[in-house]
Amino acid sequence: MSLATGATTPAVAPAAGSLEAALAAAVPRVHLPGSPAYDELTATMNALVRPTPAAVVEATSADDVARTVRIAGAFGVPVGVMSTGHGTEDTMAGAVVVATRALDDLVVRPAERTARIGAGVRWRDVLAAAAPHGLAGLCGSSPSVGVVGFLTGGGVGPLARSHGLSADHVVSFEVVTGDGQIRHASADSEPDLYWGLRGGKGTLGIVTSVELELVELREVYAGSLWFDEADVPAMLRTWAVWSTLLPDEGTTSAAILRLPPMPDVPPFLTGKTVLQVRFVWTGDPAVGEEMIRAMRGVVTPLADTVALMPYERIGEVHADPDAAMPMRTEHVLLDDLDPAGVERLLDLAGPGSATVQLMVEVRRTGGALERPLRGETAFAARDARWFVFMIGLVLPGTDELVAADARRIVDGLAPIARPGGMPNFVPRYGAEWARQAFPARTAERLAALSRRYDPAGVLLGGRLVRELSPLP
Repeated sequence: MSLATGATTPAVAPAAGSLEAALAAAVPRVHLPGSPAYDELTATMNALVRPTPAAVVEATSADDVARTVRIAGAFGVPVGVMSTGHGTEDTMAGAVVVATRALDDLVVRPAERTARIGAGVRWRDVLAAAAPHGLAGLCGSSPSVGVVGFLTGGGVGPLARSHGLSADHVVSFEVVTGDGQIRHASADSEPDLYWGLRGGKGTLGIVTSVELELVELREVYAGSLWFDEADVPAMLRTWAVWSTLLPDEGTTSAAILRLPPMPDVPPFLTGKTVLQVRFVWTGDPAVGEEMIRAMRGVVTPLADTVALMPYERIGEVHADPDAAMPMRTEHVLLDDLDPAGVERLLDLAGPGSATVQLMVEVRRTGGALERPLRGETAFAARDARWFVFMIGLVLPGTDELVAADARRIVDGLAPIARPGGMPNFVPRYGAEWARQAFPARTAERLAALSRRYDPAGVLLGGRLVRELSPLP
């Protein structure tokens, strides 16, 4: 059932005095369980997670979001937010969900090298709009991800070492806070809110648009090397040393993959363990070719896609799938990956190990990521030099097996791991998510700001840090 005003959908009159009636009178698109729009807007990229809110408000403006927050707060009902369905881990049962997918305005200003981006816009749209002007937005590995969710989680993408944290390039936010007010946060206006929105995920408000600084970048020398199962140990050892020698212009990761037959995956890469070495070079392509030669020259790869490419095609480097699938993920930060650490990782997840993970990826960070551009942010993992990310494909009857195997790898890496995590990669929800995503001082500051901007605790995101950092 959908409740709508205007001519787009027939109006349905709910019980007098109900939350649904109040929302329907205030905003044009309200969807209830059982309607096709409700099902579409609550779909996620993880087929194991299906949110079950009491209602979905399909926002068409920041005013819609503000009205929704005020009405839900008056009824004592919490409010969550969804856009593209990436990163959703909570069922949000009984809440009102604001769906921002319709907030899809996108304006590129080439002279200012900025873009105004609505909360429903995906990175692929920004890449396409900016490319004709020789400009680029600092997206993640998958351009199908929503811009705002990526940025509020910090944003560690395939240009992290050369251009830094993507959230550092946010000039300003338009955001609705838990008191139902529309605010504009920047370095000069609401600076505390600006701090917390860059890396604090959804703890302080529902972002409706951002103004983002773009970078001048038409092409990158980038792609992947794929190595056969017999070469995985030697090439991972080589990569771990080689990656520490890269200048900041180079960002790289290595993924141990066990790929089942999948659309768009060549058969010679499926049914066995392979190593994918990803490489993005933003400097002189001739220098980039010299850099990757050390990896190319050890053994002949199964496939080699590293070449000069338009930045608009950056998603081809990781080649993340766009379709939803049932999965479990895990995430660990490392300060170092010395030879003993590489052997530990190979024992846990390399060829011949007992792992059932689809992917065990190691990303090399550091470089420009460690240097804030616009002051400090709530993102607390700048100084982590490496992180490990795992994805397990959950087939019927394998959920416990996949989860237990991921815990086995996390426990095995514990001696070389450091506390913490990156908000966009932490797979848990509730206080456990906040505990891993933020050190105590960051969580305390976010909780204090949440209480300032959301006194009644309406926003689900704010409740996470408030549970972790309760009032004395």
